[in-house]
Amino acid sequence: MIFIIALFILLLDQCTKLLAVKNLIVNHSVPLVKGVLHLSLTHNRGAAFGILKNQTPLFIFVSAFAVILIYSVLRGNRHKGYSFYSISLAFILAGALGNLLDRLRFGYVIDFLDFRVWPVFNVADSAITIGAILLGYSILKNPRN
Repeated sequence: MIFIIALFILLLDQCTKLLAVKNLIVNHSVPLVKGVLHLSLTHNRGAAFGILKNQTPLFIFVSAFAVILIYSVLRGNRHKGYSFYSISLAFILAGALGNLLDRLRFGYVIDFLDFRVWPVFNVADSAITIGAILLGYSILKNPRN
C-alpha cells in the first residue's frame, strides 16, 4: 500500500506538470485568486528556492541516491505495517522521483504553483515538504523508527 501512495503522488505530480506545460506560458502568470494563488510556469534549474543553479548532474546524483535509499528502507520496513514513518518516506520518495524525472528529461524541474509569498513550486515539492514534516513528527513520537 505504501508504494501505491507513492505511485499516486508521482502520477499526480507528472499529470499536473503536463497540464501546466500544455496550458501555460513560461514566466507568465495566470491568477486563480488574484494576489493569492497564481499559476506561473517556470523552469527551475536549481534546488529549493533556485539555489545552486545549473548543477543538474549533482541534483540527479543526490536524488537518485535518495530514491534508492528510501526505497530500500521502505522495502525493509514492509513487515512493520503503515506508520507515519513509512507514509512520510512514501511522500518523500514520490517527490524526489517526480523532480528527478524532470531533471532527467528536461534538465530542469517544472514549477507552476505560485502563492506570491513563496517561490513557485510543484506537487513533488509539496510531497517532499509534507513527507519531511510527517517524518519529523514520526521521529519525535517514536525515536526508534
